[in-house]
Amino acid sequence: MPAADQDLMLGFETSDDAAVYKLNDTQAAILTVDFLTPIADDPYEFGRIAAANALSDVFAMGAKPLCALNILALSVKLGAEVAGQIMRGGSDAVSEAGAFLVGGHSIDDNEPKYGLAVFGVVEPEKVVRNAGALPGDRLYLTKPLGTGILSQAFRNGRITGEQFQVAIDSMMELNAAGGRAMTAAGAHAATDVTGFALAGHLHEMLTASGVGVCLDWQRIPLFDGAWRLCCDQVRPGRTKSVAAFCRPFVDQGGLSDEEFDNRMAIVCDPQTSGGLLVAVAPEDARTFEEVFARESGRTCACIGTFVEDPACRIRFSDAEPMR
Repeated sequence: MPAADQDLMLGFETSDDAAVYKLNDTQAAILTVDFLTPIADDPYEFGRIAAANALSDVFAMGAKPLCALNILALSVKLGAEVAGQIMRGGSDAVSEAGAFLVGGHSIDDNEPKYGLAVFGVVEPEKVVRNAGALPGDRLYLTKPLGTGILSQAFRNGRITGEQFQVAIDSMMELNAAGGRAMTAAGAHAATDVTGFALAGHLHEMLTASGVGVCLDWQRIPLFDGAWRLCCDQVRPGRTKSVAAFCRPFVDQGGLSDEEFDNRMAIVCDPQTSGGLLVAVAPEDARTFEEVFARESGRTCACIGTFVEDPACRIRFSDAEPMR
């Protein structure tokens, strides 16, 4: 790799959510790209979910999106109407974020894909990275877990479309409220939870920050039915590979093998357009909660506390302490 430009504030060193390039003393550019295959049957919902997922990277950095470019792969056999519905979903999400769609690119492809390249701005000193969490910081999660499990259950006929719609609605929701709450509370670190699941993205935060975390299992929010389905072995195919990667740094403690396996399937459930993981100092926790509730109309969950641990492990508070 060539030497980085001196104004490149953040590249891929810590697997962060977006690149950050300093424009001047008061502005830095946020650059990110993301696209998905369909998780919803409805073209509009698919477009909105994919756009919300891409915009999330900007909000996770404490930034404001300004404009975006469409990225669309779709078979011409599906026609212009389907393409239009997908992009209308994306356009509505971008507009809600206060940004603009300014074009894009499409190709003929048998497997549909849609997403955005997003440009945003932030004050250089206010960039929130996935590094910076401190021992004692509170860990917040702004959306429930289980989109992967519920999606698999819907495909398997285990739940109805109405039951799956709760997850669809969550995936279509922007992470803008979490971004504003982060800024108001002076968050130390943040990332969003997507395909690498809670455990994978949290591990990136821990290793970048040099700390561990103690999770309060009972406070981790789940979609209705997700735990029951998980215990019935309804799990996406990718959960197994994510869990295999995460297993070395998640402490089983005194949990039984069955309980630990089920919990791992939850924290290793790949999410689509999931919530934000945010590290907040204890004295700023109330500000974060109040601003988030005001901006979103609902509550978020404090799911754990960061702790001193050079090994950067994840453990559950109701299991044995880390050794």
